[in-house]
Amino acid sequence: MPLLLQTNTLFNLADLRLIAPELILTTIACLALVIEVVLPYKLTKWTAWFSLAGIALALISLGAQFVGMGGTFNLNASQNIVPIDGFYGMVRIDGFALVFKVIFLISAALAIAISTRFLDIEREQHGEYYALVLFATVGMMFLGSGYDLISLYIALELMAVTFYVLVAFTKRERRSNEAGMKYFLLGAFSSGILLYGMSLLYGVTGTTNLDGIGKGVSAALAKIAGEGGADFVGLRVMMLVGMIALGAGLFFKVAAVPFHMWAPDAYEGAPTSVTAFLSTGSKAASFALYARIFFVALGPMRVDWAPLLGIVAALTIVVGNWAAVTQENSKRLLAYSSISNAGYLLLALIANNIYGNIGLVIYLLVYTLMNMGAFGIVISLRRRGIIGDNVDDMTGLAHKAPGMAAMMGIFMLSLGGLPGTGGFIGKWFLIGGLIKRGDADHKHWYYWLAGWAIINIVVSFYYYIRFIKVMYLGDRVADEEPLALSGALRTALVVSLVGIVLIGIYPQPFISLAQKLLPSQAATSPPQPNNPAPSQ
Repeated sequence: MPLLLQTNTLFNLADLRLIAPELILTTIACLALVIEVVLPYKLTKWTAWFSLAGIALALISLGAQFVGMGGTFNLNASQNIVPIDGFYGMVRIDGFALVFKVIFLISAALAIAISTRFLDIEREQHGEYYALVLFATVGMMFLGSGYDLISLYIALELMAVTFYVLVAFTKRERRSNEAGMKYFLLGAFSSGILLYGMSLLYGVTGTTNLDGIGKGVSAALAKIAGEGGADFVGLRVMMLVGMIALGAGLFFKVAAVPFHMWAPDAYEGAPTSVTAFLSTGSKAASFALYARIFFVALGPMRVDWAPLLGIVAALTIVVGNWAAVTQENSKRLLAYSSISNAGYLLLALIANNIYGNIGLVIYLLVYTLMNMGAFGIVISLRRRGIIGDNVDDMTGLAHKAPGMAAMMGIFMLSLGGLPGTGGFIGKWFLIGGLIKRGDADHKHWYYWLAGWAIINIVVSFYYYIRFIKVMYLGDRVADEEPLALSGALRTALVVSLVGIVLIGIYPQPFISLAQKLLPSQAATSPPQPNNPAPSQ
């Protein structure tokens, strides 16, 4: 009985409501494994619909959580979101977490929708595929709400391990196995570097809570800047090495230069539906982790990490764009496009202001829709014996399937940032945030970086328009075989298209919501614990 009482004191059952969406997805994922065993092979596709229903329930739970925290679905009203901490500071539910969780759930739903037909063609229709997608989404959602290095690292590894399996899911494909092994080895290496950086921060501050680390880093910097600062040179070096190690580990996760070389091989070798999910959900989760750690824990060191991120962003943008120009395989081309887009998203972290926050959220949402749509078109070209991964495989698509060609054209133009599309709105705020930061800090390198980004946006149109050229002006006649479409794939493509056009034409509701849920410096505000301290 004393042990039971002590356990109840240490573990507050009321905290479970904070992770209700994650609990729902975990339950659905476990049930999906059982359903796959019970149902005959011809009916295993029902596991996909069951998984989509679970994602819908998680979205409803997230909406109830939003309302319970003081939010309202009236976009014209003010959003008085009160952050809630649970599990003794390990998890924090705030506007930041809610927004990113919605993006993760949208990415997972679209990934499942475009997977059903692809897995039928590959004869790999298994329930564990959908369970792995859901488990990866659970890891992503904990990355959005984690507020402690321990919870964040466990969530990151949950997401990463499931992706290692998903990348090598088509066991009969040699290139899929090769991609999975490369991704696993490099991912384990990057996790070690990331964990080393976390251990250094813990050594300096004596805590794993992000807010506690931020206060500890601020106090350490004050000591270094004060009298006798020469006695704390070693402490300063530890902080810098920890920051660099954290940055390097996270650079791998977002596929930023010089830790980007895994991306083209993993994207090309993985099943196309997995590539779509890896390039959207995983990237969004990694940037959520990046923002949490660098805005909160390393916020006082911004003067040190902002130039580092600026250099990496500039290199990532140019390497991704210029490498994509020479690619013939559409998945490798989109992999290098993903690398360059990681560079653009790094601009939001460098800006760290309201414009940058809006740009980060909107562009990640739009990027999810754009990439899911583009890979959905690639999947539609896949048939038994025909891979359909090359850019030239889309030759004559405008005559064969005009609607599909038009959608692919819009996805590509939005990736380039054409006005009137969602991609333009996202890049407008990313670059605008950088310029605003330059005005505030009175440093010219922000303007140079913004100009560099704009120049490379122009370059990116060259390889995006290649898809349009071969679809409408290709010199080869398309075959008469129908595209491999299903109702779920069509729905995913239409949802992606509508989202991109809607955000491009009428972005104000999304801008307003992002501004209210992610106010300036929201990531660095201290948490409001609701838990009593555990009794000893």
